[in-house]
Amino acid sequence: MVKEATRRIVVTGASSGIGHAIAAQLLNDGHAVIGMSRNEPDFDHERFTHVGADLGDIDAIAALAAKMGVVDGLVHAAGFMKTAPLGELDTASGEAMWRIHVAAAAALADALVPTMRHGGRIVLIGSRVSGGAAGRSQYAAAKAAMVAMARSWAMELAPRGITVNVVSPAATQTPMLADPQRTSSAPVMPPIGRYVTAEEVASMVAYLLGPQAGAITGQQILICGGSSL
Repeated sequence: MVKEATRRIVVTGASSGIGHAIAAQLLNDGHAVIGMSRNEPDFDHERFTHVGADLGDIDAIAALAAKMGVVDGLVHAAGFMKTAPLGELDTASGEAMWRIHVAAAAALADALVPTMRHGGRIVLIGSRVSGGAAGRSQYAAAKAAMVAMARSWAMELAPRGITVNVVSPAATQTPMLADPQRTSSAPVMPPIGRYVTAEEVASMVAYLLGPQAGAITGQQILICGGSSL
């Protein structure tokens, strides 16, 4: 593992929400961040590089990743939710969520991991909904697939000291919380009486990217404010 201050971490969805909070946390911790998003984030930092990308275009990901060089970690935070009950499912929306949450993560890892340094880190941002939720079956299916994929990668990469984990928050205070595409399934207030903050999720991700988390791999870590009790 290289020194903390010299790690290069790719963060998708860095322009807003959880991805933005993660990028900010990592910059504050001294890392170099390569942010991938359609819109350019508001970071003005010498250790931040923006790569404009439509992660729904899976075929373009390998070429973008090749330009990044060797990295020490990947955080896949890009995503969106569209909800619908049975009888109203939209195939195009389900396929789009699969591309962003699962296929894009797979394409990025496939391109970056072969040259990732020993002791690298991969963190995927999942959801507590991966266990199932009424009205969110297509989203839940994509997030559940992320967990199985991460566990499979963790088995493959353990000999190289590369860990792979999923951080799965409950309803988090981000723009996605008010997204009109999720109108059929309103967010549920956790028992702690408030929503999870993006900064709380970022803090857990930063820990998993650090040297103290080298023995944590293949896990789904819930940040749910008691929602899973």
